[in-house]
Amino acid sequence: MISASFIFRKKQFDDAFHQLDAVIATYAPQTSGYLGEESWSNQDNGQLCNVYYWESMEGLQQLMQHPAHLDAKAAQANWLDGYQIIISEVLRSYGDGGLLHPSQAVQHHPHDTSKL
Repeated sequence: MISASFIFRKKQFDDAFHQLDAVIATYAPQTSGYLGEESWSNQDNGQLCNVYYWESMEGLQQLMQHPAHLDAKAAQANWLDGYQIIISEVLRSYGDGGLLHPSQAVQHHPHDTSKL
């Protein structure tokens, strides 16, 4: 499983941003192996984080090559006050089952009791 974390601080969002964002939000779930997403905010430093999950890199690459994503990336300085992208391979996911999460698609090994 692949996760892509988009961490950023926002400036002012305008109509152009909202239009591109809507196209990207509609397209992302249509990419190959899309599993879901979640968003977080840090009230202390004003940073926001959108995390997307895919079964493999194929879906992430489809999203990265979409014209709306390329347009948003080219114009990001208009709307963002800094950003960081982190692409990760999810090796393990576990919990008590009380939360639904896209990472539950990761294969669990019943004899693996190690914790990260």
